[in-house]
Amino acid sequence: MSEYLSLEQHGHVSVLTLDNGENRWTTTMTRELDAALDEVEQTTGPHALVTASSDPKFFSNGLDLDWITSKGDHEGGDRRVFGDEAMKLFARLITFPMPTIAAVNGHAFGAGFMWALCHDQRVMRRDRGMMCANEIEIGVPIPEAELALFHHKLPRHAFYETVQFAKRWTGEEAFSSGFVQELADQDEVTSKAIERAEELSRLGANRELFKWQKEHIWGSDAAINRTDGPAHMLHNNGDYPHPPRSG
Repeated sequence: MSEYLSLEQHGHVSVLTLDNGENRWTTTMTRELDAALDEVEQTTGPHALVTASSDPKFFSNGLDLDWITSKGDHEGGDRRVFGDEAMKLFARLITFPMPTIAAVNGHAFGAGFMWALCHDQRVMRRDRGMMCANEIEIGVPIPEAELALFHHKLPRHAFYETVQFAKRWTGEEAFSSGFVQELADQDEVTSKAIERAEELSRLGANRELFKWQKEHIWGSDAAINRTDGPAHMLHNNGDYPHPPRSG
């Protein structure tokens, strides 16, 4: 499909594979993922989505710092719109109208961790790889919309350890804490995610209902698409106060 990703069908499952090494985030990658979701959403009948990585060590290693700090034209695209477009993409995935599963085969840091958490479920490698939001230890603030995502997807104790202490979650720890639903060996992470997605694909036959349920299941305090919910906040990130930058 592109140098950034590929999209294949496995039964009732679309498998979107990140193919750009450490799969660091740029505007170009964001737009190609959005286009891939357009294609997946055009399917009909029972369906589910798995996102995976072709790199043996990395699911996604976060923002492309070389791109964001460079000057002039770059294959990563327009730096000015990245934050807004990436947050809107996360909002789209968190309310996607079919079951979604992340096959976390390696490190998922920063935006890569966010991408994994925007899925309904996660299958993670049991022996290596960590998930981490390391912003606070490198002096980068976590916007309120991102905090809302973490708060929505993580148990309360895991949320605090993640955002305030930049905890690096191993597969075993994430599974024990409940935000990873299955562990697998390195060569089985994606296949296990596809198996799980196939089992859940029947729930994606009624897209309207599946999406509505995601947006309302938690009630007024944590509803995904209302003003206090993470999808709304991600989609309207610019409307919320931004924390101070260090330095």
